[in-house]
Amino acid sequence: MDMKKIIESEKKFIMPTYSRHGIAIESGKGCCLFDSDGKKYIDLAGGLATCSIGHGNLEFADALRAQIGKVTNPTNLYYTEEQVKLAEKISGLSGLDKCFFSNSGAESIEAAIKLARKRAKKKNAETTGKIGIIAARNSFHGRTFGSLAATGKEKIRDPFRPMLGGFSHVEYDNAEAVENAITDETAAVIVEPIQGEAGIIVPEEDYLKSLREICDRHGLLLILDEIQTGCGRTGRFFAYEHSKIKPDIVTLAKGLANGIPIGVTVARDEIALSFEKGDHGSTFGGNPVVCRAANFTVEFIMKNKLMGNATANGDYFINKLKSIKSNTIKEVRGKGLMIGIELNVKGAEIVKKCLEKKLLINCTNENVLRLLPPLIIDKQTIDTAFEVLKEVLEDEN
Repeated sequence: MDMKKIIESEKKFIMPTYSRHGIAIESGKGCCLFDSDGKKYIDLAGGLATCSIGHGNLEFADALRAQIGKVTNPTNLYYTEEQVKLAEKISGLSGLDKCFFSNSGAESIEAAIKLARKRAKKKNAETTGKIGIIAARNSFHGRTFGSLAATGKEKIRDPFRPMLGGFSHVEYDNAEAVENAITDETAAVIVEPIQGEAGIIVPEEDYLKSLREICDRHGLLLILDEIQTGCGRTGRFFAYEHSKIKPDIVTLAKGLANGIPIGVTVARDEIALSFEKGDHGSTFGGNPVVCRAANFTVEFIMKNKLMGNATANGDYFINKLKSIKSNTIKEVRGKGLMIGIELNVKGAEIVKKCLEKKLLINCTNENVLRLLPPLIIDKQTIDTAFEVLKEVLEDEN
């Protein structure tokens, strides 16, 4: 099917929830994508942080093909080896104890919210009121009703009110604001270690540590949303490792299975055991195919030292971007291969010009160019992408 036909069919048969660019992707290899006309693009969007080990990895494809040839989804009525192996990996990497598998980041947040509330009610059996969760303004946790209630972007929330109750929002990177918002009804605090959709907002180094101390002092759960920051993107498997703390609950999704849909909610034993039979479930969650994809991805990240690559090449890329002389750029920031270029103008036109020069980037929060390339990216690819960005941004002067 040619690109024109694909675009016409999309308009006819698919609900209009996405703002798409005018190309149809056919295939990929490493850090590059190819459209239906065979044109090659450097991919710095990285499937929005999902394609950790790159496109078209044949070993990855072989691993999934082998699993599909055996069994796809016997469901959670039965035990499956790949799920248990993945749970053990994640437990070891997180320093937490038990996993619940779902199909997306939003679902992993839903599970975290339910678990926090169930734990609060079990711990405070005399009351059903201790269900409050403090979140951050401009945060993004998903588009289902629970994750949307946690999300701190009014523009996203407003069309779907009334929201699930019990959530309050305070300034990000302000631990004192969190402490001041605590009431007798508060059960948990949820934050992203780095705000992604808000424009790669990197908090002060002591922010998570301060939140950990506040939650300990008040007997609250600390929930960290590592959907975008996790799986090695910031140079550690979990971004909270930089702060030398552990959350009570952490959520993972995007980069865990290299583009195959998965979500995971991980919690300390005492909290995880608040869930009882039937409290939560997922027909497709943790099926053998997605767990094989995730097991392969985690093993590939470790074997090829991609977290070290994220640190080294992330620093390299950020330093090069800071050398661009353009009045359009307000700030370059990030950690590892999670990079934001904040602009003094809206970024849509910059994205379009880069697309014309065969470079794929994403714009979030209207004026932040967000770069989330596969963790396998090398300096040569960075240099090529940088020249395009430099040319486009300096032309804006």
